[in-house]
Amino acid sequence: MPLLPRLQLFEFLDQPWLPGLLRRGEVDYLRVVLDRVRPYNSVVPHLAELLRSAGTNRIVDLCSGTGGPWRTLLPALHAVHSEAEVVLTDLHPTPVQELPPGAYYRDTPVDATRIPEELTGVRTLFEGLHHFPPEQARALLADAAAHGAPFAAYELTQRTLPYLLVQFLLVVPLVWIFTLLIRPVRGWRLVLTYLVPIIPLLILWDGLVSSLRTYTPEELEKLTTGLDTDGYRWGSGVHRAPGVVITYLIGQPGRSLASRPD
Repeated sequence: MPLLPRLQLFEFLDQPWLPGLLRRGEVDYLRVVLDRVRPYNSVVPHLAELLRSAGTNRIVDLCSGTGGPWRTLLPALHAVHSEAEVVLTDLHPTPVQELPPGAYYRDTPVDATRIPEELTGVRTLFEGLHHFPPEQARALLADAAAHGAPFAAYELTQRTLPYLLVQFLLVVPLVWIFTLLIRPVRGWRLVLTYLVPIIPLLILWDGLVSSLRTYTPEELEKLTTGLDTDGYRWGSGVHRAPGVVITYLIGQPGRSLASRPD
């Protein structure tokens, strides 16, 4: 499928000046979609294999936002790796209450390009790598390789015209539908979603920009060129499961890569 050029445009959710209600409206929508659709459950066996291969039970999740997929993903992971635990981190921490057993949120800022020494374990990044321009993305990956930390990044978005057209047609109706599932019901959310549809339009823009920022497996391979300190190895590709296509990047130190989620 022909690709569109990669554009490092801005997303509203990245901007510190975005009003709190609009930020909350967008992240609540993303949360309920991840909780209901559970698009990453298909990579659970792979995450479990990464933990076993690394000899650890800990996952250090980067750019966690309000928890990412972990409310449902960690219970699914526990079914095959019962001792797994997740430390959620972010440059701008947003601790949340509704986390499953085995997950906790680090309330001090964590720069994904320079992880504190005490945060050891398998590093994960869900829907986060596209936020970084190439030089910052490479710094993030170089830090994992330099510390010999296993790494796994996953992205649902695709940089193709058909994918963007589907987003353009479906995102706003999906926001209208999923907003009805968000609890508690808030008057401001209903006004800004249905009466004055600012939240759907913000989500549409950010979704389209996320797609235009997404790295392809070939671009990820270029980003990791030379980041093979002490035998560290990288692999990228596309994982297909019913209803989802996930671009992934996997890094592991000093041994062959764990089975990829193909």
